[in-house]
Amino acid sequence: MPSWRAHIAGIVLSMSFLSLLRSFTTRSIAPNSRSIMSSLTLTLNDGNKIPWLGFGTGTALYSKDAEDAVRQAIQIGVVHLDGAQVYNNEESLGVGIATAGKPRSSLFITTKLNLIPAGQTVRDTLVASLKKLQTDHVDLFLIHFPINHQTPLPEIWAQFEEIQKEGLAKSIGVSNFRVKDFEEILPTAKVIPAVNQVSSAPMPDLIEYHPYVFKADQPVIEFMKKHNITPTSYGGLTPIVRFKGGPVDPVLASAAARLSKEAGTTVTEGQVLQLWLRSKGIPAITTSSKASRVKEYLAAETLPDLTPGEIAAIEQEGSKVHHRVFAKFFDS
Repeated sequence: MPSWRAHIAGIVLSMSFLSLLRSFTTRSIAPNSRSIMSSLTLTLNDGNKIPWLGFGTGTALYSKDAEDAVRQAIQIGVVHLDGAQVYNNEESLGVGIATAGKPRSSLFITTKLNLIPAGQTVRDTLVASLKKLQTDHVDLFLIHFPINHQTPLPEIWAQFEEIQKEGLAKSIGVSNFRVKDFEEILPTAKVIPAVNQVSSAPMPDLIEYHPYVFKADQPVIEFMKKHNITPTSYGGLTPIVRFKGGPVDPVLASAAARLSKEAGTTVTEGQVLQLWLRSKGIPAITTSSKASRVKEYLAAETLPDLTPGEIAAIEQEGSKVHHRVFAKFFDS
C-alpha cells in the first residue's frame, strides 16, 4: 500500500476508535457529571416528541422567582420546562430560559391555561404568556383544569384547535381530565388531545400518578390508551417523600439494590419510581433547587429497565392503599 494511503487509513482507524470511545463515554456518564443531557423522548399522537423528563415550576416554585432554578436545570441538561399561568412565575421562567444560553430550538416549553378573564379569549391569555416566556410559541399548551370555567369545555377546546392551527402551540392537550371530561369534548373535537397531565400543588397540574393512585387512575389511563393520549405524571415520587413507610417501600429498596449492582453506581428509590413511570411510557415532571437532585433525575434516563416482576410488585403493593395528595376532585 502506498505510504499516503496507509497514512489516510491510519487516520480513519484512529477517528473510528475515538468515535467509539466518545460514544461509550457518553453512555457511561456518572450521575454527578455536568455533561448529562436529557435525550429520552416519547412520540405524541400528533407526531411531535416530548422529552420524558420535565422540570416543573409549580409546587416549591409556585408564585416564586423561578429564574435561578430554571437556568440551573437547563445548564445541567434539562430541556423540558413545565410552566403554567396559575403558577404566577411565567416571567421568571422566561428569564431563566433566556439566560441559560441554550437555543430555543433545543428546548420543549409547556404552559397551561388558567381561567379565562372576562372579555378575553384563550388566545389572548396565551399571547400574554408567550410575552412573559419570551418566545413566539410553546411546544405544549394545556387546559389546566376541567372545572370552574364559565365557557363550556367543548368551546375552550375549539379555541385550542385554532391556536394550534396558527402555530402558537405545536401540541395541545389537557390536564386533570377524568373520563367524563374527555367524553364532554371528544364528540366535537377535530383534534384529539395529545397529553393529559395530572397533578401538582398548591393547585392541580398534571395527572398525579404513582403506585398509591395506580388502581384509582386505571379507568382514565385505559380510556386514554384507547385514544392514544399520553399521560404525563406529577407527584411520581410521592411514595418516598410524602408516605414513607408504606407497602411499596420494600419493593423499591430491593429494586434499587439490584439496579445498583447491575449499573455499577448507586441507584436511589426515587430513580426506581422514575423507571416505573418509564415502563408505562409516562413522562415525569419533577422539580428541585438542588443541582445534585436534578442530575440524579437525568441519570435515571440511562439506567437499566425494571424487571416485569418488579413492576408487578410495585403495582400490587401500591394498590393496597390509596393516597391522593393533589387534585382530589379527580376521585369524584
